[in-house]
Amino acid sequence: MGTVGKAISLLELFTVDQSELGLSDLARRSGFDKATTRRLLVALTARGFIEQDATTRHYRLGAGLSRLARIREARFPFLQTAVPLVRDLATTTAETVHLSEFGIDRLVTIHVEHPARANRVNVDIGQLLPMHSTASGIAYLAFARDETVKACLAGPLDVFTAHTLTEPDAISRSMSEARERGYSISDQGLEEGVISVAAAILAADGFALGTIAVAAPKSRTTAADIAQRGLAVVAAAREISMRLNGDNLQTLRRQA
Repeated sequence: MGTVGKAISLLELFTVDQSELGLSDLARRSGFDKATTRRLLVALTARGFIEQDATTRHYRLGAGLSRLARIREARFPFLQTAVPLVRDLATTTAETVHLSEFGIDRLVTIHVEHPARANRVNVDIGQLLPMHSTASGIAYLAFARDETVKACLAGPLDVFTAHTLTEPDAISRSMSEARERGYSISDQGLEEGVISVAAAILAADGFALGTIAVAAPKSRTTAADIAQRGLAVVAAAREISMRLNGDNLQTLRRQA
């Protein structure tokens, strides 16, 4: 792994639950020695991508990343466009609704709306979603480029529950079903007791750029709920796609 890759891998260690980490933790989790970790942190700090708390000496993500994110959002307003529809869907379903965007080789959760009820599915902003074991991942793959699908199916594919799809043929069938109905269904593929539906958000070229999903406890989800939420995520995904790209015939054809 090159220097840039190592630096990025350090940034990816931070999460909502662990937003500050010490040097020892970062070195241990990254697998780098302390000297290498410190050198990378110094370089990232100099560019504003990492900040160090003067009291605890722990590190956190810096404002430099926010600056880049704001520049990207100004040029491609994905969040600004999608969040109102995510909120509407959360209100309608009274379940967790999350928005994800594809980045290099995985889906990244970029916005979440949780219901007020205590018994709910919790999803974190920044959470990485495996492509083969989530409704979001399958929905994305159903409208992804061939090289992305091939890279995913080449594995290795982690097993998260007894219901996780790991056979390429089974994943391909699930993708075909998602393509035909417009949305995917994941029944406890990532977490026991959770059932989700998701639809792909498409770019102007007709390929997926992200997904919108509804996740709920399986214990209170009926077949009718799944069908209703499936149609709802399809409608939301199509509206987001249209607002991002305009009334693009290629987009409409691929989602039909």
